Amino acid sequence: MFRTVLRQCRPSLRPYSTLSQPQVEALNKWISTPREQVLSDTFHLERLSDLYITLPTRDGSRQRYLPPKETSPLGYAHHIAFFHARTPEAELREDGTDADFSPPDPFTQRMWAGGRMVWDPEVPLMIGQRATATWGIDSVKKKGFEDPQSQKTPMVFVNQRIDITMEGNTRPSLTEERSHVYLAVTSSGPPKRTPRQVEGVPTKSDFSFTYKPTLATLFRYSALMFNAHSVHLDLAYTQKEGYPERLVHGPLTATMLLETAIFHNPGVQITSFEYRAHNPVVVNRESTIHGTWTSNTSMKLWCVDEDGVVGMTGTIQLL
Repeated sequence: MFRTVLRQCRPSLRPYSTLSQPQVEALNKWISTPREQVLSDTFHLERLSDLYITLPTRDGSRQRYLPPKETSPLGYAHHIAFFHARTPEAELREDGTDADFSPPDPFTQRMWAGGRMVWDPEVPLMIGQRATATWGIDSVKKKGFEDPQSQKTPMVFVNQRIDITMEGNTRPSLTEERSHVYLAVTSSGPPKRTPRQVEGVPTKSDFSFTYKPTLATLFRYSALMFNAHSVHLDLAYTQKEGYPERLVHGPLTATMLLETAIFHNPGVQITSFEYRAHNPVVVNRESTIHGTWTSNTSMKLWCVDEDGVVGMTGTIQLL
């Protein structure tokens, strides 16, 4: 048995009146402008080997290390180590993130909110082969803008859609949705983060996996993603955003949910995965991924830290 503390960090509320009319107009113009990016990559053995040695489910510490093999299906969510925009450093935002799919100032504080992945088992992604990822913005939602004098924090939710297609095919092997939330950076200092409940977390699990993401883990995963976001690397910057320590990447925790399901249930074929980030997962603290079967073809998973704080939840559908 384990104890689950149902908490979620909520940023302190700051007034919308801090936004100027030109800032609101710039945001609306950005929302109305179509955006698309096409990136091609090869699922190289070398980069996958780097990913394997970074993941505690595959690095050889819990079971025999098995290197990636050409012409084998790509692991679930392992595509995240590929298809990166090569943006010059001078064009990155102050926090080290790419601006391509990010709203304009002052919405520069980014958090990975969740996402969804759907695989087509008839046209799998294959190790050693080339594929193309087509990126676009599926939807943008504004929250906290209703009343300029309200105490709600204005937030912008940007949902990206990514179709990944193997070379020579026209049918995507994987369709992914990524949701980021952007908060307006103000001069009022770092936000105070207070807890809130996470509903629907089971009280027992059928399987689990415990690991501790360290600074080395964060550095290696940042390098694999070509991700310079300061919240994963720079303590002073992370504290400026109101967090006590550097944060574990949202996609790393999401990948570990999938990895835990595969680790304990080898051979299962996943058709879809949906997940949501609730609390920040902090470096150098143990994380435990729990999973439970909800039917013969579905699982529910969740991540808790040493204090039982729920960091992420997810659901998996099987073939």
